[in-house]
Amino acid sequence: MVRQFDHPPTLDEIEAIARSALKSLPQPFASKLAHVVLQVEDFADEDLLKELGIEHPLDLTGVYEGIPIGERSVDTSGTMPDRIRLFRRAILDEWIEDGEELEHLVRHVLIHEAGHHFGFGDEDMHALEEEG
Repeated sequence: MVRQFDHPPTLDEIEAIARSALKSLPQPFASKLAHVVLQVEDFADEDLLKELGIEHPLDLTGVYEGIPIGERSVDTSGTMPDRIRLFRRAILDEWIEDGEELEHLVRHVLIHEAGHHFGFGDEDMHALEEEG
């Protein structure tokens, strides 16, 4: 069902869409993401943009911050929890520009970033998105 918005979706609305997308992922992926922190912010901060070499905050819809599962070891214990950050304004900009369904776009960005948690390449992420 396509939702109608009479105002730009809020941070909470984007987060609700993302959490719904997380719940719909197949196993074992969903359970492996249970401890990944999900945050929705308006924009990426300047330090992150600089670190990624991105000039404009509307060019970054999401980011995975953490250690992919396949790269973990005893040496990585005690690190900050993995986290996926989605950037509302960049997502809304892309939504308006491309005209695709907002739920589909949020799901796409979320799955792409979750794929980094698993160490997946773009083809793997596309397959996961199609399966869910």
